[in-house]
Amino acid sequence: MNSMETSAKIIIVTGFVIMIAGLLFLFGSKIGLGSFRLPGDIVIKKESFTFYFPWVTCIVLSIILSIIYGIMAPKKLLSLAHSKISLFLKIFI
Repeated sequence: MNSMETSAKIIIVTGFVIMIAGLLFLFGSKIGLGSFRLPGDIVIKKESFTFYFPWVTCIVLSIILSIIYGIMAPKKLLSLAHSKISLFLKIFI
């Protein structure tokens, strides 16, 4: 399999995942799952607008995605990242 076929498959799978996520958001909002707010998220309501910044939600999603990536990532990439972190620590600590 050449790199063009691999890239095409990655784009197709990514598009499929985005489509499924969109459908979940669409139907989730209709059954009451549309407001996913965690304690600590910033919500400012004024007369004419509402500002919502989900910083705690972003942190939780980042942790979850990091764990998923850590499980699914190739060991070569993990060892490369570990060696770079070790080098960084040796230089600055």
